[in-house]
Amino acid sequence: MTPPLSRRGALIAGAAALAGGLGPAAGAAEAARRLPESTRPRLSALSPLQRAGQRVIHSYPGLTPPASLMTAIEQGHTAGVIFFGENVQNLTQIEGVIRSMEKARASSPVKAPLLLMTDQEGGMIRRLPGEPVKSAKDVGASSDPHYWADFTGSGAGLNLAGVGMNVNLAPVLDVYRTAGDFTDQYERSYSKSAAAVASCGADFITAQQREGVAATAKHFPGLGPATASQNTDLRSVTITTSASTLRSVDEAPYRDAIAAGVKLVMLSWAIYTGLDSARPAGLSPTVVGELRNRLGFKGVTVTDALEAGALSSYGSTSQRAVKAAAAGMDLLLCSARSVSQGDEAVAALADALGDSLDPTAFDAAAARVNALRAGL
Repeated sequence: MTPPLSRRGALIAGAAALAGGLGPAAGAAEAARRLPESTRPRLSALSPLQRAGQRVIHSYPGLTPPASLMTAIEQGHTAGVIFFGENVQNLTQIEGVIRSMEKARASSPVKAPLLLMTDQEGGMIRRLPGEPVKSAKDVGASSDPHYWADFTGSGAGLNLAGVGMNVNLAPVLDVYRTAGDFTDQYERSYSKSAAAVASCGADFITAQQREGVAATAKHFPGLGPATASQNTDLRSVTITTSASTLRSVDEAPYRDAIAAGVKLVMLSWAIYTGLDSARPAGLSPTVVGELRNRLGFKGVTVTDALEAGALSSYGSTSQRAVKAAAAGMDLLLCSARSVSQGDEAVAALADALGDSLDPTAFDAAAARVNALRAGL
């Protein structure tokens, strides 16, 4: 449900105070510089496990966070938590869980806020009850897409901020091709038109971040061409769309998202033969470079689920984590609802630090994540 009017007013007031750290004109690094030195983690003062933890998002099963997750938070061995429907009984319950996590984080050597995130896209893809009720397809097909993209973005921001979450893994910027295909079957795409997706996505991002919740554009460079059965959660997916079409159609909404100040971009686990025929996007320095160098994205990159079926031939969690970090992914999403999965990724990164992972690049990625955290 939508927060009551009195609470809604309080959230808007709180968001106004945060707007300087999340508005398009202010980068995460600038936000971090404006905050007290005590809120900015000094990477050089952290242990290897703590340094590695700044790159990993944990998950957990059920309604109550296990003691092992609370310990990871207290020890500074995680950057945050992703929440799923099984973690949420109602808004009051999840708000209490988040308070307990922030209390644990207060005793951590890393003083910046945790990244507390979920998938609150709208329509069928919602982890919290309430806004946004309209799906992306509903928004794109409406008589006033600009109004409804702004409304749903604001609604998502207010809903998440109301329980203490500060990152939404939305909006989806996939430009779908055929009715019922992978993105369209769950009404996750705004349109077949790249321009319409770009416009709606930018409006959603701006409205949501105005409410103090960081937005995540996904799934770069785009899952719009995927057929109904090409689900990277389940299996390996290869997309043969040409580089020229990927750049003119599928990547186009990301230019507007970056101009709107989007804080995070999630990369796809599909293989794009037009860009890198050997590796999934989130394991490909070439595709990460496409986002960084060609489109100029300066914010935080985040993987899709590290346990996805698309990565079945890429080894264990440990091996996948190191490969993703080496490719240039800043945050690794361990979303199997297993605290041990996140712990395994942290241990693997700590072991690889200074060996297969360059310490300078490693800490630059952690610094981007921590600048984002300091700005929330």
